Amino acid sequence: MNTLWLCSTGDAPAIAGIRIEFILFALTLLGVALFHHHTLKVALSGLFTISLYKIVFTGFHSGDGVGGWLGHLGHEWVVLTNLLGLLLGFALLARHFEDSGIPHLIPRFLPSGALGAFVLLVMVFVMSGFLDNIAAALIGATVAASVYKRKVHIGYLAAIVAASNAGGAGSVVGDTTTTMMWIDGVSPIDVTHAYLAAFVALLAFGSVAALQQNKHQALQRDTSADAHIDWARVGIIGWILAAAVAANIVVNTQFPAVSDAFPFLGAAVWIAILLATPLRKPEWSLLPDATKGSVFLLSLVVCASMMPVEELPGASWQTSLGLGFVSAVFDNIPLTALALKQGGYDWGVLAFSVGFGGSMVWFGSSAGVALSNIFPEARSVGAWLKGGWHVPIAYVLGFFAMLGALGWHPHEPHKEGPVGAGADAHGAPEPGHGSDALPTPSATEPEIAPAAHEPVGG
Repeated sequence: MNTLWLCSTGDAPAIAGIRIEFILFALTLLGVALFHHHTLKVALSGLFTISLYKIVFTGFHSGDGVGGWLGHLGHEWVVLTNLLGLLLGFALLARHFEDSGIPHLIPRFLPSGALGAFVLLVMVFVMSGFLDNIAAALIGATVAASVYKRKVHIGYLAAIVAASNAGGAGSVVGDTTTTMMWIDGVSPIDVTHAYLAAFVALLAFGSVAALQQNKHQALQRDTSADAHIDWARVGIIGWILAAAVAANIVVNTQFPAVSDAFPFLGAAVWIAILLATPLRKPEWSLLPDATKGSVFLLSLVVCASMMPVEELPGASWQTSLGLGFVSAVFDNIPLTALALKQGGYDWGVLAFSVGFGGSMVWFGSSAGVALSNIFPEARSVGAWLKGGWHVPIAYVLGFFAMLGALGWHPHEPHKEGPVGAGADAHGAPEPGHGSDALPTPSATEPEIAPAAHEPVGG
């Protein structure tokens, strides 16, 4: 079994044994929680502070000072560009879906009472598997606002986010975190068993949230409207998703080295969007707000990439269970970036943990952040925890149902680190190259090797 070499704090500044980088990142996330009207400013401030600290005091695997920082960003740019392309592209994709007329038909198929509330959550769950959890949450919230006359219980809002995150946990096009795994080289098949935990969780939180909502406000359907399906937009949605899937499969299977050098996935999505523009024009006005939200999330990803990941607990099912709770306050996108860098996880277990775990608090996932734009009252952490108490319970039930049925099957790191500046012949950082470098195993310990996993381009 490979063992991740843990790097002690050594001469690196620390408080009570905790590296300063982690403390600065925790303060950034705390600022996001407390100043939710200024999340972008907080994230950018955290990025600046952590970058400056690393430049001045610790350096990077790629070197010290500004040069090391630029080298670090050079390692990360493919992942960041892919994520930016997907986040902006899916914002336009979600509007295509809304304008297709399908959301207007959904209320007609909802039963009355609490069952209707539960069925809507199931619909969000299913949509998230192929449409992206952010889009599914926004569509679910839009439908809920309509059929419940905007009187939506905070616990039901938490359930919409949980349903979107659960539905995307087993699909590489259903959640930004699983898409990150896919971009990084994890096989789509290796995350599908997350659906076992997701189904169990959906039954648990969905039944409670449906009763909450029905008691708070009964479902009211308007069947008088003449709904019309725009099949051209439906075709565009399928075209964009097919382009993303095809590009990633072809590049990662036929040209894996090229995938590390250019953001093909994000480019494929945008080429598909532009080619479909003559048929139906995208809602370009969405891009400014979508860009702000994307920059916020990417700032946290970059912050996470600068953490000394060698000091995190080793990959295990216990660690994965804990990461689910951590993801409630440690945004699941940068958390996934850290886990991918470390490697050695059962990716389906991790996908459920970081994907669904972020539902416990509104800012723990991008779906929750997006939903809060429609329902600002969701930005109260206290109200979210009080109303959505069933979400963490469902997380634990789903996690152990999956673990009990399938067990823990960790994967070997799916790609080697590149050979280059700051790396030895095996892709590991050279000793002494930046203060975050890993120690070299001695000749008397041949069976223990680093299990470090570098992200795309790293």
